[in-house]
Amino acid sequence: MIDDDMDLAAGKRNVITPGEDLDAFSLDDLAERRDILLAEIARIDTITEKKKAGRSAADAVFKI
Repeated sequence: MIDDDMDLAAGKRNVITPGEDLDAFSLDDLAERRDILLAEIARIDTITEKKKAGRSAADAVFKI
């Protein structure tokens, strides 16, 4: 039971709620949170570029 609670707490740390009060977070927690957000932004940018490339390819094929 204790292990389950620890796993749940560890997983919950990676859940970020926009607008959440950050005053209770330690400096380490804030740094970890920032790293998570930067990784997510990079992931979004990668997918965005793939989708743009796909759209450009489709536009080139269907261009009249």
